[in-house]
Parts: sequence; structure tokens; C-alpha cells
Amino acid sequence: MAGTRSPTAAAGRGLWRRGSAGGGESLPRLYQVTDPVGFAVDVPMSAVALSTASVYPAPTAEAFGLAASLGFDAVEVMVGMDEDSQDVDAVRRLTDRYQLPVVAVHAPCLLITQRVWGTDPWGKLDRSAEMAHALGADVVVVHPAFRWQRDYGRGFVEGITELEERTGLAYAVENMYPWRARSREVQAYLPDWDPVGHDAAHVTLDLSHTATAGSDALDMARDLGDRLTHVHMTDGSGSAKDEHLVPGRGDQPCAELLELLAARGFAGHVVVEINTRRATDRDTREADLAESLAFTRLHLAAARRRGFVVDADGVAEHR
Repeated sequence: MAGTRSPTAAAGRGLWRRGSAGGGESLPRLYQVTDPVGFAVDVPMSAVALSTASVYPAPTAEAFGLAASLGFDAVEVMVGMDEDSQDVDAVRRLTDRYQLPVVAVHAPCLLITQRVWGTDPWGKLDRSAEMAHALGADVVVVHPAFRWQRDYGRGFVEGITELEERTGLAYAVENMYPWRARSREVQAYLPDWDPVGHDAAHVTLDLSHTATAGSDALDMARDLGDRLTHVHMTDGSGSAKDEHLVPGRGDQPCAELLELLAARGFAGHVVVEINTRRATDRDTREADLAESLAFTRLHLAAARRRGFVVDADGVAEHR
């Protein structure tokens, strides 16, 4: 296959990575790879990153090491209980050591991180912005407020808008899900677990969360349009538990979503965020991450039939 831009092989990794443009040239949104039978494959320039949450409870340093050895393009730092994840200087040392950029910072807004960086939710988002700026990331991932955080939840959307204007970062609000216990369903988030109906300018779409919520991920992606900024590539089976399966092992339209993003020329980040806590050893964890990366790269492409353009001299060429 010949193309105007083709992927370059990652030296010694067996997986390809996108090349970079030299001389200060801005990167195109798409590679276009063509074949002689009339088809083109569009591959967006989205970074395929690894969330450090994917190796929990292993430390942040292990996530960087695995991301580098497997050929991920970048890392999303989940600020959590691991002290390195809370320390800008420690994370910067990891980016320097493994030569991997950080494209997103996930704010510490989980139940288990309620006291990380203090208890003020707005203070956590300020700290997340400071880390993002220091590391060169352009996205802060944030969950909607918990229902008991009434003041925070009441002004959540307006506050996120103000933060974006003040920091210049995208605060991508993540879709969540209702909590279920036996036959009861609890609405645990404010203003809602589903950000499609919010006025938030930037949204993270997580496919384990769509599985737990019973949402249609493709409909959500279409409804969000350009508001869809960030994707957590994972899978789920519809369990009430937030499973974060390897893509392709659940019932979510992971491949179809990636192909939709490619057809759009998606310019955001696609982040592998899976649960490897049940991995019995490092080799098993590495295999799950490698499978997730291969799946994501395979499907983050859109085929289309090429047309013909005839120039002024009557010469036809594929487009």
C-alpha cells in the first residue's frame, strides 16, 4: 500500500507508531493510506495513550515502563493513592526517563481519592491544572460531583466553564452511571451521571461506564459531536460493577466507535483504561495491555472508496 503519509515502525517494538512532522510543520489530522483497488484508509492523528489506572495497584512508574515498552504514544496520569502520581516532579522524571508525554491528568475525584490533594473539589481541579501545565498536557479529566457535594454540584457546569477560560485547558467531564443495589437505582452524581445533557464544552466518553449505565455509546458519540474530546477505550458486559475489560471482551461497540472517530478525523486522545487487578503476574498484565493497544490501533481507521478528480489537462487521479 502506498500513501501520502504512512505509519512508521516503532523500532524494536513490533507495533507501529505515528511519525512526527519536522521543521515545526503542524501535524495533519489524518494519515491517508491508499491501495490500488480504489479504497483509502483514514487514520486520525489521535494519540493512543495508556492510563496509569490500568496498572493499579502497581505504581505509576510501572505504567510508564509498560507504556514505553509496548509502544503507546503517551500517558494519562490518574492522580491517586500512589505518591508519585501526586508529585509533578516525580511524574516529570518518568516522562524524561521513558520519553513519553503526558496528554491528560485525571483529577483525584474517585471515592478512594476523596482526601488526595485536600478535600476541596475546586482546589483539586486547580492542582490538576497546575500539573497539566507543568507536564504539557491539554486535558483534565473530571467526574461529575457526587450528590452529597451539594455546593460543588450546584455550580459544577458553570465552574468548569470558568476553569477552562482561566486555564486554557479542556476539562473533559466523564460519563458515569447510576449506582445499583439489588432492585434499587441511586442517582449518585450532580448535575447528572450523563454529560450529554450538560452544557459542558468537553466530554470524556468511557465505554465501561456506558456498559454499566446501559447507554448507547455510539448514540452518545454522535450526540456529543465536537464536544467529544477524550475517550477511555475499554469494555464492559453490562454488569452493575464498573468492569473496565480489555476492548473486545465485552458487549460495547468498541470497534465501531473507533471507526466512527477515524471517519470524523478525531483530534482528541484515545486512552486505554482497563482493569488488570486480576492479572496474576506482570506478563499477564502486559499481555492485556498489548492486546488493548493492538485492538485500538487496528480499529482507529476508516475505510472509504476513493473518487476520481479530472484536472484541466483531462488527467484523472484518485482522491
